[in-house]
Amino acid sequence: MKINEISEVIERFAPLSLQESYDNAGLIVGRPDDEVHRALLAVDVTEEVLDEAEREGCDLVITHHPIVFHALKRFNSADPVQRCVERAIRRGIALYACHTNLDSAPGGMSWRLAAMLGVENLRVLQPSQTAPGAGFGVVGELPAEEETVAFMRRMQRLLEVRVVRHSDIASPTVRRVAVCTGAGASLIGDARRAGADIYITADMKYNDFMTPDKALTVADIGHFESEYCAIRILFDILSKNLCTFAVRKSECSRNPVNYLV
Repeated sequence: MKINEISEVIERFAPLSLQESYDNAGLIVGRPDDEVHRALLAVDVTEEVLDEAEREGCDLVITHHPIVFHALKRFNSADPVQRCVERAIRRGIALYACHTNLDSAPGGMSWRLAAMLGVENLRVLQPSQTAPGAGFGVVGELPAEEETVAFMRRMQRLLEVRVVRHSDIASPTVRRVAVCTGAGASLIGDARRAGADIYITADMKYNDFMTPDKALTVADIGHFESEYCAIRILFDILSKNLCTFAVRKSECSRNPVNYLV
């Protein structure tokens, strides 16, 4: 199957036009008319993921994060990015990324994570100004009110999160939940204005936990942990639309952050 046939299916769900200006989503290594036979899905392109791709006979790696964000001026194996790109080219492995376009697509990253937590009646938290229905983050309600710490414990187990960093508990119970996968500290204000009891995201800094009016509990579950659902979304898109194309979920896609607990 040609790469452009696969990318067309992905981009029907998450058009490249939805990506942010700083992003580099789309085909990074390879040519659109190249033939590929099996895809490996991962969060990041790493040397371990490329090992797995070669071992499993995958000639296309589709990730959430682009391996190349900034222009590469040299290819001399000086860092992991250069080594991975060089290796992919040499081995004939195409690299494709579906990043902020998957974050903001209707039914995308935050939608999936919220649904996994049982949040219903989802609405976009920060709507796109140019694409109706798209935007970053979602907000919705749990079927029934839950005790706040118990909800976070359930979330921790469900998402296999080692550590949940959180602010002071603003309310003993939660019903309205806001979610933004990845680095979502900039949406704290949107979560507060939406009347959320708790806001779940990642990559928050020290001052982000100092919610000014104590009306919102904020919880940081980790960047990788919040975005691992990208593999499931991409698998669903491809397996439902390309029934004869082989797709494999990576077993080597891992969190680069380690915790000493």
